[in-house]
Amino acid sequence: MLVTQALDERDLLVKKINDKINNIKLVDFKKRNEEKISEQRITPEEFAKNAASAYQQIIDLIDRYQRLDAAIVASNAANWIETSYGKFTLAGAIALRNRLKGKGIYLGDAQFEERLKTRFDLQRKASLIKTEQNNKSLEAQAENMRLSILGKDAKVKEAKPLEVVDAYIRENTTEVIDPLDAEKKVQEIQEKIDTLLKELDTQIKVSNATHTIEF
Repeated sequence: MLVTQALDERDLLVKKINDKINNIKLVDFKKRNEEKISEQRITPEEFAKNAASAYQQIIDLIDRYQRLDAAIVASNAANWIETSYGKFTLAGAIALRNRLKGKGIYLGDAQFEERLKTRFDLQRKASLIKTEQNNKSLEAQAENMRLSILGKDAKVKEAKPLEVVDAYIRENTTEVIDPLDAEKKVQEIQEKIDTLLKELDTQIKVSNATHTIEF
């Protein structure tokens, strides 16, 4: 059986088992002076036979699900795929894909690349905004200093007194400190996520469509 067929059957078994559990009647009641079960209107012997048969069907389906699931897990652990970011067992590839998509036991808490990318982006934007605000405020202060030195109506501006203003601007200008180039890192991280997810999806499908299991 191909792994893809096994996956389809496993999904079908989940639905079938739950449907049978939801519909099974295992316990009922009757009055002592009546011969038949209250709800189903059959004899206790017929009810017992039906309950035992329905129960055994569910147990058999669960057993098949377990054997099928174990075979899929074993196949995933034994088969390998290759991506541009390394080689993984199919089990590892599925776990990685789920993590990148925010699925699995940790949900979004394990989307480390996505969280790192967001952190880069938020801090970069916040620093750019703060830098712009500070420098606008500095320019306003510098303009007031110039007016104070030269006077509002001064037509001839001497260079010497204004040097102190230029020095003040140089010393107090705000700069963004971005040693890792946040914008570039965000792009790199996103490209890695996109590439990996695309390759993982493709390789997992190919592997499932070409490998067989026995159980």
